Amino acid sequence: MAPGLWQIVIVILLVVVVFGAGRVPVIAENLAKGIKSFKKGLKDEDADQKSVSDQTDKSDN
Repeated sequence: MAPGLWQIVIVILLVVVVFGAGRVPVIAENLAKGIKSFKKGLKDEDADQKSVSDQTDKSDN
């Protein structure tokens, strides 16, 4: 079940009241950096696994 428009508005208002209007952009920026770092880590891990599998394939021959 997806949240409705009013539920989203209430949550946004509560966040602004609790953290203040000045800190909300900073929190959003830090969250975005964390997500970007997480995605980069997943890509790096996939590349590492691929290179390890390529090396084992070459050593089998």
